[in-house]
Amino acid sequence: MTDVPARVLVVDDHPVLRSGVAALLEDRTDVVLVGEASNGQEAITAFRTLRPDVVLMDLQMPGTNGLDAILAIRAEHPGARIIVLTTYHGDSQAVRALKAGAMGYLLKSGLRTELVDAILNVHRGQRHVHRDVADEIARHIGEETLSEREVAILRLVANGKANKQIGADLDLSEATVKGHLKNIFAKLNVADRTHAVTIAARRGIIDL
Repeated sequence: MTDVPARVLVVDDHPVLRSGVAALLEDRTDVVLVGEASNGQEAITAFRTLRPDVVLMDLQMPGTNGLDAILAIRAEHPGARIIVLTTYHGDSQAVRALKAGAMGYLLKSGLRTELVDAILNVHRGQRHVHRDVADEIARHIGEETLSEREVAILRLVANGKANKQIGADLDLSEATVKGHLKNIFAKLNVADRTHAVTIAARRGIIDL
């Protein structure tokens, strides 16, 4: 490694979070903050202009979200090195981000202790995934994932809709909805609708 610091772009819709990152990095000689963005579209534009070494990317933002921004940046710049910054521990959310091209997955609760190490590791071309999230990914690896239709049904279940209403919304028979729910319960290893929603939300399969 050279003595040239890693140049970082932080993307988050909360100014306080961006200020916190700036404060954590301000006295570093090996990392320098070169830009900020408040949503995914600003991140795409800022990346083109700044060409940072590492991007810190929130997932849940208004407009273009973090996942779409990762896909767009990586499509234009396949070598882009991106770390997700999130409050979500769920393995499903993390797997989507990593498949989209993120090299790191860092919980906001771990910023103070992990941020610099994560940036430097990713800058060196290494992956950096928070231990709790890595454990969750390992716990569920090999399990059958929910289909898009099953996720759509589960979202409607979470909104309190009965099977008949779900069928009407998705143009499915009530029997078909029941069949999908049976598959969802089996895949999530649960016995009822409430537990299915709870587990799916915890794992980041759906948002509540």
